[in-house]
Amino acid sequence: MSQTPEQALTPLRQQIDALDSELVQLLAKRAAVTAEVGRIKQQFGLPVYMPEREQSLLKARRQQAELNQVSPELVEDVLRRIMRESYQTQETGFVCSRSGGGKVVVVGGAGALGRRFVSLFQRSGYQVEVIESADWARARQICADAVLVLMATPITLTCQLIQQLPPLPDDCILADLTSIKAKPLACMLAQHQGPVIGLHPMFGPDVTHLVKQVIVVCPGRASEQCDWLVNQLSIWGAELTEQSADVHDERMQLIQGMRHFTSLVYGVHLAEEQADLTELLRLSSPIYRLELAMIGRLFAQNAELYADIMLSSVQTAELLQRYLQRFQQVLQQVQQHDKAALMAEFNKGQQFFGTLAEQFLGESRQLLQKATDGKG
Repeated sequence: MSQTPEQALTPLRQQIDALDSELVQLLAKRAAVTAEVGRIKQQFGLPVYMPEREQSLLKARRQQAELNQVSPELVEDVLRRIMRESYQTQETGFVCSRSGGGKVVVVGGAGALGRRFVSLFQRSGYQVEVIESADWARARQICADAVLVLMATPITLTCQLIQQLPPLPDDCILADLTSIKAKPLACMLAQHQGPVIGLHPMFGPDVTHLVKQVIVVCPGRASEQCDWLVNQLSIWGAELTEQSADVHDERMQLIQGMRHFTSLVYGVHLAEEQADLTELLRLSSPIYRLELAMIGRLFAQNAELYADIMLSSVQTAELLQRYLQRFQQVLQQVQQHDKAALMAEFNKGQQFFGTLAEQFLGESRQLLQKATDGKG
């Protein structure tokens, strides 16, 4: 008598269950080892993220996968996910990059991003104090022996609050975390004669760790005295990129201002059209779900923050005006059913992106595979 499909599959499923159980046990063993790695890194002051080691590991495992006729892409994908988890387990504590530690004062430390940095400094062995609106009467006392005063305040209030700071110790670093840099940096240089540095974390407070997260560093004054702070950011795993404040602000108009504006208009348009989001999601393939997710993500966050970014400079408004003109130009081509003109615009974009287009295609394909895997 022939087997039923269920009878044929049962022993194979039991093997899969047993192998999956072994995988879980191996992951637990690996997690214990990476936790010990984190402890040793803390002991010797090594950064959480070591890109050369990561790339070497991935290369070796891809080669091993090929020898065993396993997809190298699968192995790399699995390992990258495991490594992200291991970076999280190594975040329990960090070495202090400044000899003797010292007091760090975070102005606005009760806010979402401020709390993230308060936690990082505390886990690195610094004494941390916070200044909020009710604490300004004690600001002179709080800042008297600070080695760093960090402004984690709204864009519109940053310069005003910098000007309210008491005199700081000569060797105290004054730094900020705002998403525009030229104006806050000028305010800090005018207020404090000691070391000054501008920082722009290119992430929100919801990140689980700083590994591979970008922080833009804008030098202000006495850069060598700021080295310990820059080193501390590296120890946390951040990728640092140095840029002048003026160039930073120009680039952010394209990276942030225009992107947030486009998402805002798209989202408001969906609302005005009374779109059924549930139905849109049901009909969407992963690429369109991802686009909707990126737009929806904007509306899960602080409205004032994003309004401030878009209103941060006259240059942003001028850029958006040029964007609107190009939008209208392409719209006119659609209205006129001018296929040749539309293809010419497409070709213009192809030439501009060049070989990066293929790179972005590959990166987006990986993201889409993950989005598909997560769809339950």
